[in-house]
Amino acid sequence: QVALVESGGGLVQAGGSLRLSCAASGTIFSIVTMGWYRQAPGKQRELVTTITNGGTTNYADTVKDRFAISRDNAKDTVYLQMNSLKPEDTAVYYCRAWNIAFHMDYWGKGTLVTVSS
Repeated sequence: QVALVESGGGLVQAGGSLRLSCAASGTIFSIVTMGWYRQAPGKQRELVTTITNGGTTNYADTVKDRFAISRDNAKDTVYLQMNSLKPEDTAVYYCRAWNIAFHMDYWGKGTLVTVSS
């Protein structure tokens, strides 16, 4: 049984920082691409950032230079360091793990990040 569990969300003032974690269990972590998505109230879920099993990263323009994704394959965990947070970053943040070739696509239940102005 595959499970992704996010943690680290909370309330922070604008300009502050948070670090989210996503711990994976029941999967071959080293072969999956990991990503963070977010969904703000009344909006569609959107891609924030991804990291391949080889460490290649990709960021949405809205978070580039403020957010950083990293992964620790030894701990089966992916992190999202969020700096210079803005009220528009307020959303539920979801972790995703996938490998198309192996028909793997899993989501966590999300963690809420609230940025106050």
